[in-house]
Amino acid sequence: MWQAAERYPDPAIEILDPRFAKYRIGSAAVERLATGFRWAEGPVWFGDGRYLLWSDIPNNRVLRWDEETGAVNAFRKPSNFANGHTRDRQGRLLSCEHGTRRVTRTEYDGSITVILDRFEGKRLNSPNDIVVKSDDSIWFTDPPFGILGHYEGHAAEAELPTHVYRVDGRTGEATVVCGDVNRPNGLCFSPDERRLYVVESGTLPRRIRVFDLSDDGRQLQNDRVFLQTEMEGAPDGFRCDVDGNLWAGWGTGEGRDGVMVFAPDATPIGRIALPERCANLCFGGTARNRLFMAASQSLYALYVNTQGA
Repeated sequence: MWQAAERYPDPAIEILDPRFAKYRIGSAAVERLATGFRWAEGPVWFGDGRYLLWSDIPNNRVLRWDEETGAVNAFRKPSNFANGHTRDRQGRLLSCEHGTRRVTRTEYDGSITVILDRFEGKRLNSPNDIVVKSDDSIWFTDPPFGILGHYEGHAAEAELPTHVYRVDGRTGEATVVCGDVNRPNGLCFSPDERRLYVVESGTLPRRIRVFDLSDDGRQLQNDRVFLQTEMEGAPDGFRCDVDGNLWAGWGTGEGRDGVMVFAPDATPIGRIALPERCANLCFGGTARNRLFMAASQSLYALYVNTQGA
């Protein structure tokens, strides 16, 4: 049962390494903004409208939380079982859709453009998480989770391996940038875009892999393990702050749910304890210093003393 902190500093915000101390605001606590969902995922902040969008996958909807009023309303229903979202460099919404097995862009007039739904003539699995690089290229993961049953999509046979894709922002050409990650999940770039982090969900224990980008920024190289979790650890979606720390959704058991924060050298430096598994997160707010956490049946937020990259 969720209970708000009764005192400052909030004991839910744990310092595991002295490097994390400067990021904790002593008079800021974890807040639960909304609850009553089935599986919350894919938060994305719209600063120009001061609202947050996120997916409630099994309920086949995308929801909107308004910062000014605190109101929660349906932004899109049905959503084609949308999962991860981000914005492109022009401010448009990009979405990963399980139900239609595609990546889409919502145009300024509300119309939908399909970015990619097939590769080499075969249907994608179920695009999961998505990021945009400064060259306007779109990078996304394509595990099978949305076609494993009818809860988060539609049961179907996989036609392609579980790739990480890049879609060129100028030509629209799609390429496989990584083909050997077993069920790739969350992904994000380091602040300088020289590295790409990818969660590998198909291994036990699960791990986060990191790649260097080639000089032209179009390919991945120097694959290595950034972090191998303990057997019960389950990283999901994540984002970097401006200092290169990795803020990762985490969970799979009481006492382990919430957010883990890792320094660029992979040392765990902080933890935000939640009563539910956190599937994904993003930075937002007026100064990009508010961490929004989509966690199972609820949406949480916390002000931190850093900014999203």
